[in-house]
Amino acid sequence: MARPTKFKEEFIAQAEKLCKLGATDMEVADFLEIEVRTLYRWKAEHEAFCQALKAGKDVADDRVERSLFARANGYEHDEVDIRVVANAIVQTPTRKYYPPDTTAAIFWLKNRKPKEWRETKAVELTGANGGPVVVSASPLDERL
Repeated sequence: MARPTKFKEEFIAQAEKLCKLGATDMEVADFLEIEVRTLYRWKAEHEAFCQALKAGKDVADDRVERSLFARANGYEHDEVDIRVVANAIVQTPTRKYYPPDTTAAIFWLKNRKPKEWRETKAVELTGANGGPVVVSASPLDERL
């Protein structure tokens, strides 16, 4: 006879919200007060739970992707500078500018256009006059 499960339907929405906030499987399991292996079993047994985790993680991944894209291209945003001047709080609206980030741009391009941007180096070995490589036994090989 199998043990009763601790799984509850409300875990589906909770897990999705946690993943939207960037939680990992281990963090979701910790929140639900279960072992991570139990979480993996629930993913296999409850399709809606599995899909909720995936959907939440997709939202978080999309947010990071948009942020990386913005960082690679540079962006601006409004903010308020708050200072104390002559014992009074002064709030000054400003526009903050972040220039394009080369590292973010390279990372983006390596992942989005790997054929053009990857750093793999092809090494081709050829023998004499471009022919095949010839391997011959040496006297040292005969002692083995």
